[in-house]
Amino acid sequence: MSSQNSSAPGGAKPGELVPSRYALDIGDIEVMVVSDGVLPLPTAMLGHNAEPAVRAAWLGDMFLPPDAFDWSLNVVVVRSGAQTILVDAGLGIDPDLNLPRAGQLIKRLEAAGIDLGSVTDVVLTHMHMDHVGGLLVEGVKERLRPDLRIHVAAAEVKFWEAPDFSHVSMPPGFPDALRAAAKRFAKEYQNQLRLFDEEYEVAPGVVVSRTGGHTPGHSVVRVASGGDKLMFAGDAVFAVGFEHPDWFNGFEHDPEEAVRVRIRLLRELAATGELLVATHLPFPSIGHVAVDGEAFRWVPIFWDY
Repeated sequence: MSSQNSSAPGGAKPGELVPSRYALDIGDIEVMVVSDGVLPLPTAMLGHNAEPAVRAAWLGDMFLPPDAFDWSLNVVVVRSGAQTILVDAGLGIDPDLNLPRAGQLIKRLEAAGIDLGSVTDVVLTHMHMDHVGGLLVEGVKERLRPDLRIHVAAAEVKFWEAPDFSHVSMPPGFPDALRAAAKRFAKEYQNQLRLFDEEYEVAPGVVVSRTGGHTPGHSVVRVASGGDKLMFAGDAVFAVGFEHPDWFNGFEHDPEEAVRVRIRLLRELAATGELLVATHLPFPSIGHVAVDGEAFRWVPIFWDY
C-alpha cells in the first residue's frame, strides 16, 4: 500500500476522473481511505425528526439541493505489521435499487494495487448492505484468503436474525434489501466470523469497539501509533451531525441512542484532537472535530499531495 495520493495509477481512466483514494500514516500504521462511490438519497434522511423548514434552511446554507444529494461511501484499508485490514466492504451490487455509481470498491482496490488475497482481516462497523455488500459480489469470496477473519460485534449478528425496522425512516425497498443482504452475508461467511462483545484488538494499534445506536452492534475502529490517532466512526456521524447532532438519521434503528453515541464520540474527538473518518462524510472525510457552542464544527484536513 503506497502513501502516494492520485486518482488512478498511470493516468486517469475514462469514467474515473475523480479521486478515489487517499493515504496517510498514523505513526507506523498505514491507512488508506477508498471511495466505494456515492448513492443518492432523500435529504429528509439526514434529519427526519427536524422541522422541514429548518432542515431546508440547513441544506440551503450548505449549498446542497433540497430534495436529494449524493452520499459518499468511504471504506478504510489499514496495514499494521503483517496484517492488512479492510474496514467495511462497500455496497456491492444490488440491481433492484438502481445505484450504479456505488459499489466501486473492488475495482478501486485493484487500482490502488491492493490484492484481495492480501487482506488478512475484515472489520465490520455494522451489517447494513453498504458495509458488507462488496463481499457478496460474484467471484469475490473465491479471491479471499481461506483463513480470512471477519470481526463483527456479536450483538450485530444477533440483531440481524430478527431485525427491528420500527424506528427507521428509509426509502421504499431499503428495509427488504438490508434484511436480505445481512442474512446472505451471515450465511456465506459464518465460518470466517470472529465475534467480540465490547472491544477487540484486531492488530497492534487497531482496536474495534462497539458503540450501538445506529444498530445494536454498530462499532468504531480506532487506530493509534507513535502519538497519532484516527477513528473510523462508520455511520455514527453524518454531515449534518456536527451542527445538529440531535437530528435522527433515517437508517438509525435506535435514533435516540444514536444521538447519545454521536455526541459522546464528537466530544471525545474534540478533546483528543484525533482524526475522524466516517462512511458518509464527503471523500476522503478526514478531519478534526471542534466544539462550537452547544454543537460541533467539522475541520477538514488540507490534502497532502
